[in-house]
Amino acid sequence: MRLSIQDLSLTYGTRTAVDHVSFDVEAGEMVAIVGPNGSGKSTLLRGLSRLQRPSGGRVLLGETDIRALGARQVARHLAVLPQSPDGGADLTVRELVYRGRFPHQGIFQRITTADVEAVDWAMQAADVERLAARSMGSLSGGERQRAWIALALAQQPRVLLLDEPTSFLDIAHQVEIMELLQRLNRDGMTVVAVLHDLALAARYTGRVIAMRDGRIAFDGPPAEVFEPVGLGKVFGIAMMVLTDPETGLPIPIPRSLPTRAG
Repeated sequence: MRLSIQDLSLTYGTRTAVDHVSFDVEAGEMVAIVGPNGSGKSTLLRGLSRLQRPSGGRVLLGETDIRALGARQVARHLAVLPQSPDGGADLTVRELVYRGRFPHQGIFQRITTADVEAVDWAMQAADVERLAARSMGSLSGGERQRAWIALALAQQPRVLLLDEPTSFLDIAHQVEIMELLQRLNRDGMTVVAVLHDLALAARYTGRVIAMRDGRIAFDGPPAEVFEPVGLGKVFGIAMMVLTDPETGLPIPIPRSLPTRAG
C-alpha cells in the first residue's frame, strides 16, 4: 500500500518539528529515515502513523487521507512500533501477540479461527514460536523486540513503521532484527524505519531519507546519497565513506574530531 506525504508540517506548541515535507513511499519499498537527534525523524514517523495531527499538509494511505480513517481502519493496514514500547511485562509472548488482533475483532472480541491463524503466522514470521509461553519480562532485548514485531504483524498490516527498532541491542541482535525486516519486505510488506546506524541503513534498505532541522536533506539509494559532503552537512561532522568488500555498499563513518589545544 502506498503512502503519500504531501507538504506535511508537524509542530509542538510554537516549535516546528517537521517543516513542509513531501515524499511518497511506494508499496513494497524498504526505507530508512536517518538524521541527528532533534532532526524530526520520530515526529515524522508519528505523523505518518496518525499518532500526531498535522499543522499543515496531509498523509494519504492509499488514496485516502489517513485522518479521515478511524483508528481500527488504519490499524488493519498500517502497524507502528514505537521506540522502546512499554507494558506487557507480565504477559506471555502469545498473549501479547494476540493484542495485535484487536483491530479485526468484533464487538464481543471473541477469538476466531482467523485470529489464531494470524497469531501463529506472526509468531512464526518473527521467530518467537519457541518463546510463546515465556513472560515478556523474562526475555532478552532482542527477544522482546521480536515479540513486539510479532504483535505488529498480527494486525496483518501492509505497511510497517518502526522507530529505532535496533536501539539498545547488541550487534548480533541488531542484525537479527534487520534481517527479519528485510525478509518481511521481500515477502511484500512496505517497511519504513527510523535508524541511527548508517551502516545498517546502507546494508538493509533500498532507500534512505535524511532529515535535518525538520526538512529532507537528501533522499535516494544508499549507494548514491551516502557521500561525505552530504553526510557531513546532515550530521554536522566530517565523514568518510568506505566500501563493504562483500557487498560493495557504502559504510559511512565519522572522521576524528580535531584535537583541541590544551
